[in-house]
Amino acid sequence: MKSNELVIENISKHFGGVAAVNNVTLRVEPGQFTSLLGPSGCGKTTTLNCIAGLEMPTDGVIRIGDFVLNDVRRGVMLPPEQRELGMVFQSYALWPHMTVYDNLNFGLGLRKIKGEAAKKRITETLELVGLGGFEKRYPFQLSGGQQQRVALARAVCAEPRLLLLDEPLSNLDAKVREHARLWLREVQKRVGITTVYVTHDQAEALAMSDMIAVMSNGSLLQYASPTDVYERPINRFVADFIGATAFLEGTITAVNGDQAKVLLKGGQTITAQTNTRWRDEKEVAIAIRSERVQVVTDSSKTDNVIAARITSSTYLGSKWQHIVETDAGSLKVESLDAANDSILKLYLPPSAIILIPNS
Repeated sequence: MKSNELVIENISKHFGGVAAVNNVTLRVEPGQFTSLLGPSGCGKTTTLNCIAGLEMPTDGVIRIGDFVLNDVRRGVMLPPEQRELGMVFQSYALWPHMTVYDNLNFGLGLRKIKGEAAKKRITETLELVGLGGFEKRYPFQLSGGQQQRVALARAVCAEPRLLLLDEPLSNLDAKVREHARLWLREVQKRVGITTVYVTHDQAEALAMSDMIAVMSNGSLLQYASPTDVYERPINRFVADFIGATAFLEGTITAVNGDQAKVLLKGGQTITAQTNTRWRDEKEVAIAIRSERVQVVTDSSKTDNVIAARITSSTYLGSKWQHIVETDAGSLKVESLDAANDSILKLYLPPSAIILIPNS
């Protein structure tokens, strides 16, 4: 399996006067699984289509190692069939009149892989995705999850330079989708192919990716590991889009090493750990994940404890989620048990607080 570094340099794509992709630059290392993550209309699928050759960028360079796919200023634009890429679409796009075997063989034929070599590769690939023995079935004889596996098998069978996945799990029900995440990632690791995956599902991106590229309005906001994107979001949009996050407003009053004192709008001072150099009197948003807020049931904690009033509670099966109001703003709080009182004391761990500049 060929697996080279994908390099995207200053890619832009305009539709009329609208910038669907705006000066995006990123590198995907060989064998890495990178997710393009963001809401609808953020530019993630357009970026993927530029890599695939389905869209012509307005500017920029796309290459795999030294193999140039696009170089707008030099007039280089390889057609999709010459890029040696594998792609799985949201709709799977299987040929309905062809058997599973023929669906895979069709792509191999375009690469001039025929006879026993093609048969061996098809058999091995179907075994890899858990569909050994399904060669003679037609797509209509398969479940949605099985069709998705055939689409993936077809994409990797020809040993492409790069695997592109455009929300391939979105048509599956929740239970099957969760299982599909695991086997898709396992297959990708076993094959060792460099992969770019488009999704709007934060949990999916966090669970599957080596790196996540968070996009909004055509721009790349943060490109980092799942841990860094979740624990150290670069701005308020990333913090709000990834996970359940609450925001309070405050002002930094003092900084001592990695400890910042923050005066909340309600008049209470809390401490936050930070690795950023802050100046005093800087207005900030205090972001904290809902699962990191702790309900205090005794008097063992006093620092960073704030009072809150429950305004609504929702039972989610494995936990309760409470919406609470404080003097500094509202929070979402998760607990294993239903709250017996409408008034809570909440502990905000300093290490769990993310300080974000108010721009």
